[in-house]
Amino acid sequence: MQNAMPTPIQLGKVLIEQIETFLVDLPTIRPHKLAMTVMHGQTLMLVRVRCSDGSVGWGEGTTIGGLAYGAESPEGMKLTVDTYIAPLLIGTDAHAVAAAMARVQLTVRDNRFAKCAVETALFDALGQRTGLPVSELLGGRQRDRLPVAWTLASGDTQKDIEEAERMLDARRHRIFKLKIGRRSVKEDVAHVAAIKRALSDRAEVRVDVNMAWSEQQARNGLAGLADAGCELAEQPVATAAALARLTEARYPLAVMADESLVGPASAFELARIAAADVFAVKIEQSGGLLAAQRVAAIADAAGIELYGGTMLEGAVGTIASAHVFATFPHLKWGTELFGPLLITEEILTEPLRYADFHLDVPSGPGLGIALDPERVAFFRRDRKALQVAMPA
Repeated sequence: MQNAMPTPIQLGKVLIEQIETFLVDLPTIRPHKLAMTVMHGQTLMLVRVRCSDGSVGWGEGTTIGGLAYGAESPEGMKLTVDTYIAPLLIGTDAHAVAAAMARVQLTVRDNRFAKCAVETALFDALGQRTGLPVSELLGGRQRDRLPVAWTLASGDTQKDIEEAERMLDARRHRIFKLKIGRRSVKEDVAHVAAIKRALSDRAEVRVDVNMAWSEQQARNGLAGLADAGCELAEQPVATAAALARLTEARYPLAVMADESLVGPASAFELARIAAADVFAVKIEQSGGLLAAQRVAAIADAAGIELYGGTMLEGAVGTIASAHVFATFPHLKWGTELFGPLLITEEILTEPLRYADFHLDVPSGPGLGIALDPERVAFFRRDRKALQVAMPA
């Protein structure tokens, strides 16, 4: 009888030995203006998992503008992981990622971003042990490259046009999403229309309102945006009910759910009431890599199209998202995985590859990336305390 191929568990049980977290503060190329805040930098909450066989995995928790976007901040994520999640998982089976996260789910409510960071690190470590990319551990990738949109968020029409032209010339992006909602509806529509006129058919133009409009403002705004050539509006209003009414009105542009989409249960409810044409799937907002796949499955079953969203993650969170999105059977609206390009400083030994309007999904084990320990140490928030603690 031919011997069966060994599985990771047959090769010996591997335990989670250590879970560490670090806050890393990185500068951005320009202020990033959203409806609710202006970002002048990005803070990553990095998670490092060490296992008993020596394998190491990395994860990331990131949000937009601290607490301006939602209830979790990098500082809060760190506290959650250190105080509640890590003690639950130390000493448990490192192979059993889904079981580990189910255990966390029973004990830690909400805190989706923190959970996602830990799950990412566990999958990265599992990939290192098995030699498989995370996308293969999640069922297998269906694409090796992902189209990537760029967000224009300076708030200045001419600057945004010039920025878009540079991206087109460099063949880096040909899909542009405009952050609007801080000004009047009339001013916002005029801003979008001017940019679309300048770019013409060379680029696609979309908008993200970040819930800033009332339902009546949205009715006026969506009509004007459609006339301007805009093809998609992301979360123009705050509630699922209002989204459903706007979607039902059938404006000649797609309505996309983002902030309303906070995991599989919300995905099911949004699908039930037909509240969106498109789902912006985000691994952190979904509660993890596996949960993001469940959100996508609900969308597929309901005939809702998919977009790979971002929380402006750094390299770790971006590539974790890319591995998930690469497994989606359908990804009509592409992705928005440009977060690392907004950051001026590199923390990887080899940067992510953006070329010909796409991001390449790495094929190496785990996430397929390597962090530069010196760069991570340099940008750690507690760097001064570490230097004081180190012996001379």
